[in-house]
Parts: sequence; C-alpha cells; structure tokens
Amino acid sequence: MRKELEKLYDPKQVEDRTYQFWQDGGYFKAQVDPNKKPYTIMMPPPNITGQLHMGHALDATFQDVLIRFRRMQGYSALWLPGTDHASIATEAKIVAAMKQEGLSKEDLGRDGFLERAWAWKETYGNRIIEQQKKMGSSCDWDRQRFTLDEGCSKAVREVFVKLYEKGLIYRGERIINWCPDCLTSISDAEVEYEEKDGFFWHIKYPLADGTGYLEVATTRPETMLGDVALAVHPDDERYKDLVGKTAILPLMGREIPIVADTYVEMDFGTGVVKITPAHDPNDFEVGLRHNLPIINTMNPDASLNENAGKYCGLSREEARKQVVSDLEEGGWLLKTEPYKHNVGTCYRCGSVVEPRISKQWFVRMAPLAEPAIEAVRNGDTKFVPQRFDKIYYNWMENIKDWCISRQLWWGHRIPAWYCDDCGELIVSREDPSCCPKCGGTHLTQDPDTLDTWFSSALWPFSTLGWPDKTPEMEYFYPTNTLVTGYDIIFFWVARMIFSGLEHTGKTPFDTVLIHGIVRDAQGRKMSKSLGNGIDPLEIIDQYGADALRFTLATNNSPGNDMRFSDDKVKASRNFANKIWNASRYILMNLPEGDDFDLTLPAELSTEDKWILSQYNRLVAEVTDNLEKFELGVAVSKLYDFIWDVFCDWYIELTKPRLQAGGGTAMGALRVLVYVMSGTLKLLHPFMPFITEEIWQALPHQGESIMIAQWPVWEESLNFAAEEAEFTRVMDAIKAVRNVRTEMNVPPSKKASLFIETKFAETFLASALFFQRLASASTVEVEEHYDMPGAVQVITDSARVFIPMDELIDREKELARLAKEKASCEKDIEFVMKKLSNEGFVAKAPAKVIENEREKLAKAQEKLQKIEQSIAAFSK
Repeated sequence: MRKELEKLYDPKQVEDRTYQFWQDGGYFKAQVDPNKKPYTIMMPPPNITGQLHMGHALDATFQDVLIRFRRMQGYSALWLPGTDHASIATEAKIVAAMKQEGLSKEDLGRDGFLERAWAWKETYGNRIIEQQKKMGSSCDWDRQRFTLDEGCSKAVREVFVKLYEKGLIYRGERIINWCPDCLTSISDAEVEYEEKDGFFWHIKYPLADGTGYLEVATTRPETMLGDVALAVHPDDERYKDLVGKTAILPLMGREIPIVADTYVEMDFGTGVVKITPAHDPNDFEVGLRHNLPIINTMNPDASLNENAGKYCGLSREEARKQVVSDLEEGGWLLKTEPYKHNVGTCYRCGSVVEPRISKQWFVRMAPLAEPAIEAVRNGDTKFVPQRFDKIYYNWMENIKDWCISRQLWWGHRIPAWYCDDCGELIVSREDPSCCPKCGGTHLTQDPDTLDTWFSSALWPFSTLGWPDKTPEMEYFYPTNTLVTGYDIIFFWVARMIFSGLEHTGKTPFDTVLIHGIVRDAQGRKMSKSLGNGIDPLEIIDQYGADALRFTLATNNSPGNDMRFSDDKVKASRNFANKIWNASRYILMNLPEGDDFDLTLPAELSTEDKWILSQYNRLVAEVTDNLEKFELGVAVSKLYDFIWDVFCDWYIELTKPRLQAGGGTAMGALRVLVYVMSGTLKLLHPFMPFITEEIWQALPHQGESIMIAQWPVWEESLNFAAEEAEFTRVMDAIKAVRNVRTEMNVPPSKKASLFIETKFAETFLASALFFQRLASASTVEVEEHYDMPGAVQVITDSARVFIPMDELIDREKELARLAKEKASCEKDIEFVMKKLSNEGFVAKAPAKVIENEREKLAKAQEKLQKIEQSIAAFSK
C-alpha cells in the first residue's frame, strides 16, 4: 500500500513519537561487540542545577551528529550521558531555598542538609536530561551516570588515596582563592578576571630611624593593615643601604623590616613593595623565604577581624574608604592615580575573590603535568582546531598546585580522618574504625569536600567501571572524541588528560573538538544582564528540533563563535519544508503495492547519470567533512545539493517522464527514490526527526534510518563524462532564463530556440527540458545559424538564438551584450595576467595551471560568440 505524508510538516506531531520509537527499538544502546570497532563520546556532564541553554544545544548537536554518523558506519557507538553534582552551584541553590524558610545549614546539621540536597537532586537533577532528549540526543540512557553515584564515588576515593600514597596529594597552609560569598576556596581555573577601574594609592612609610620615608603604591590599601615588611630588589642601588633597617606601618604603628628579594621589579612604580603574606600569593612566597610572620586581617566573609584594630567589623569596601581617609588625615597619602587593572572574580557568583591564607588539600601538579603536555605534543591527543593546543601548553607549563578542598557539604567528602587521641592523620579507601597508630576509636573525618572538577576529571573512565576491569572499560576506553567549548580547556580538558594518563596509562580521548559560543544576532554574548538569552526549548516548540540543530551546524567551524538569529532558524525550517514537499511529490507518483524495486534501473538517461554522479560526489565529500569534523561545510553541501540540484533541477527534469508513464516513469522514480533515500541518510545526523519520518514513508529496507548503512562512494556511479555533458544543457537553460528575466519576459510567453553548438546530439536529446524549463515553444539544433536581429544567449558550449524582436528593445539588447563583453574581457585579462606571471607558473601545481588555461580558452570562445552576436545585431 502506498504511504503518504501529511500536506504540511509539523514537528510537534513527529518528534516525540519518533524519539519514543527509537527508544523502544533500543537503537541508542551500545554493546561490547568484538566484531565491531568502538566509537565513544562522553557527554560533558551538565550541572544538575542547569537548564538547557544554547551552549548545551550546540554541544548536544555536535555530539549527536558524530555519534549518529559513526553508528550508521557500523561502529558500536557509545554516547554516554550523565550529570555533575556541581558542589558550589547546587549548595548555593539549596541554601537560598532554605533561607526563604528561615533556615540555615547549621540549623539542619550536615546529615539533614545532605538529605535535603539529595531530595533536591531527585526533583530537579534530571530536568536537563529530559531537555536533552527534546534535542534528539541519541545517548545510551541506560548507562546514565552521576558524579556522586556509587561507582564514580568509588573511583574518586581510589584516586585520592592513590595520589596521597604517592605523595602527590598533601595538606598545607597556602594562599588560596577564597570566595567570600560562597564561603569556600576555589581553584585558579575557577577565577575569572574582569578589567575594572581602580586607583593606585601612593603611601608614605616613615623609616623608623627618622631619616626619611619610602613610597609604596597599592591598589588595595585596606590590606596594609596586615603588612609585615617592605621589600626592594637586592640590585637596586637606591635602596641598598636601607636593607635590614625598619619602617613604621602607618595607622598601625607597627615596626616592620625592609628586606631584599628578587621578586620586586626595580622599574615598576617606586621599586618598593609592601609584603602582606596573608593576602597575596606572591607576598606569601616572599614571607616564606624571609621567615616573616603572617597576619590575617579578614574574616571568611571579607569583613575585617580583630587584627585590623579599629577597622574590625567593617566590610572590605568600607575599610578601604576609612583607611584612605585616615591616611590622608595623617599625612601619609602622597597621591592617588586612576588605574585600570584585572580583578579576580568567582566564576559562580561574580564576587571579588580574596587571596587568603588557609590550610587546604592540594594536588602536586608538576609530575602530573609533564606527561600530559607530552601526550598532546606527540599527537596522542589532538585539538581541533590545532591552535588551541597553545592555550593548553601555556596553562600546563605554568600550572600551580591545585587546591582541591572546598568548605562545602554537598560533594565527595575528603577520605581523611584525624585521631582525636593522638593526632594521627588517616587517609583510607574504607572508613576506618580505629587509629592504626594508637588504637583509639575517637576519629573525626575532615569536614571539607573535594572540588567538583576532581570527580569530573575522572569522567571518561570512572563511568566505565574503573578501578574495576570491566568489559566496558576494556572495550570503550580510551574514548574517541571529546566535544567541548574553549572556555573549559583548563577546568576540565587538561585535568582529564593528566588524570587519564596517571590512572589508566592512556590518554582519555584521541581528539578534542573545540566549538565556540553561541552569540546573538549582533554578535553579543548571551547573558541575563543583556536579556538576550534564547531558550532552545522555545525554538524547538516554534520551529522543531531539526531546524534548531541545522541552524547550529550551519556556517559553524571548529573553535569559532557563531551568531544566532530567528531568520536563520526560519531558513532551516523552510529547508525542512522543501525536503518534505519533494518527498511528497515522489510518494504521490509511486505505484500502489509494496514491491518497489530499490535498485537502480539498468537503463539510465543522461540526466539520471548527472544526478547520480553529483550524489556520489556528495557522499564522498560529506563523509570526508565529517571525518575531519567540518560539520558546517558538510551541512552547506547538503543544503546546496538538496535545494538546488535535486529539488530545483532533477525533480523538474523528471516531470515529463512521470507524466509520460510506463518504463521511463518507473526508471525516473527508481532514481528519485534511490537518491532521496541516500541523501536522507547523509542528512540524518543533522536532522534526525524529519529524515526518519520521510524514510519510513519511502520504500525502504530495515527498521530505522538511524541504523541504516551509511552511503559510500561507488565507482559505478561516477559518470564524469555524462555529468559534464548534461551540465552544458543546464548552463544553456540557466542562461536563457537569466536573459528572459533581465528583459522582463514572463515565463508564460513562449519563444522558439535555435541552438548553435558542436554538441548537437546532447542538445537535441534535451529539447523537452528547454521547453519545460526555458519556456521554449520549439527547439532546433544546428552547427551554425545566421540570425540577424535575434536575441543571443551565449555559454561556453552553445549560442542560443531567440527571435524576440517584438518583445525587446534592440538598443537595450546591444547594451546588454556590450556589458557581457566587458565582463568577459575582464575575465580574460585576469587569467592572462596569472599565466604570464613567471612566479605563478613556476610554483603552481600543473593541475592548477591547466585549469587556468581551460578557463582562458572557454572565456575566449565565449567572447568570440558575443562579438558575433553584436555584429549580427548591428547589421
């Protein structure tokens, strides 16, 4: 029975039903299959606090395109999904919700708070997963993981203990980045820098012996309350005699030493810096070298503490104003200069980060970074595009020890216990019941949790069962392609690479495909403050997921940002409608019954060979583009082929044959179905829903297009000669159409065509196409015509005469020919210049030179015909 499609394509009627069909069929599932090659993508786990935004939509589109492509190629393709517990963001949301009830974390206690957190996760944690499904994401949902699930937690504890035993995890006092709003430490990678307007305050520090003063400039005068020294460079002749002496700290009256240290830049400012070890990482290092005391003047919320004297209790902003005022009043403020500088802010809440002395847990990075740098240098892992490896090297080569402890309750608790009886530190894979040193049973676990990125760094292998040797770990690891934005190369990509190498001995993936960010139509970053964010779910509701996916892939190149606009989505929706209408046309012409022959007919017309040759080349090129991650290029080729070549040309060319019926109609239908089915397969990774719906309606073999075999280039479909032959006819038809359009001749006005060409057989065989597509009433073909007064249309293989004296203005036609002649002469001049350039001829490949010579010959032939036409018109 012949199937039909609805008159209009309605994504709402198709998408949910089709997605359920795929899930019911188990088509997303990947099996350990020794007869197949594995292909693995790990979904960057979105935060459980997250809602689908355009960045997620872009990420999901790229990953799904690649996984569907490889699945159709016959790989055992695993796209493993999951979510991240997102310590800081999740805890902040739960604390905010509790605040509405008048509750704090401390009111509930740790266990009570965690109970709430898990309940929140159960309610909201899968929201983004359901939204991913709306995009058409073909993940193996049965394998969905969560960074706090039992398996991932086991891997986290194994890694912590292993690194601790190797001396690569340690606990110590260091300057860390502290967020006074989130009330936790954050790593260097989690600090975002913003350029802000500030000031340089120049302050007078009197020498203790009364012989003068030293001038010091600072952007943060409130931190001077914790100053413990002044430092100068040991080679600075200006201050050599002052090293070892002391100065008086203004406002506090404390005597502080003057030390010499190479950290000081002689040519920056006055060459004198204040040393505040508790509030600056560089000062901390200077303090260690000179055995200086550490005076912390700030509370965790960035208000000043009792060490700040009379400023105790003030916020850092209030303290700054008061300190500056008091310096001015006391005569210590020499001058104030405006100054733009980068200020570190928390990537989560945007608060200004405080460098703060704190006892924390750290990962020793130097031994881990070295093999990770080498893995990218030797090509074990490649960045696409390659330019991003420079960012990776720069960060890894200058990496500092990673602060991994967080003062939060939601997350992986650090597996370290302190013996209350003897003070022993115990780090263990299992919860200890007694102290191994004294046998005491009074043990207290470290209250801190691990940085979220600690567990995310293990994602490629913890999700496959590591540290156990599972069949999945053996088969799917190392994974293949990581798709991610350039903004988390430091946060995540680098950490996964060194973690994979350290714990499995292999890089976790062979390719990192970097994409840019989605900007608005004006090129601005989408943000709440600008109010220019676009909800992907609203776009899907309005235009369908396929239109959104196609838009995100169009003109997208690895590593570059893209602009998103409604007009682009509408164009993608129109493209979907074009495919739908073309498919309906084919289906309406199919015969009744289910025994349609899916093979190509033995007898193929020239136009059949032309479309098959074009389709065959499309298969090769799209496959090559996807292999090289050129998704935007592949989409562009598919669009041009479907819209211009297949719909606007081939379908029109088949209409006379379908109307004629019989064997010629059946031959055309078999080619139409063959090319449409194959093209739908090529388009499927980008537009999965509409391609499945149409494929199911067309005659086909198999259960679903998503597990159908990916098309391959075939020598038997390479009809280069016939393609070139038919292109001559098309060029002539296009040229006639263009001239008629220029002259405002309506398509309904028929006219005789007299075609002068040396390819008479080709043009005679195509007479019907000129009648249908070029408004010809009759078509005659000869090797030569002499038709003064006729309009002449010229291509490189034919001259077409149209006797239209009554329809056109003779002078206008001469003007048009003159314009065409000038354009042709310009082309000839350009190519001749190239070919007369000795440097070009010497360096260019032979094929390029040959192409240029062919171009010149064609242009010269065309010019000759134009001149003949002008001469004929001038008689």
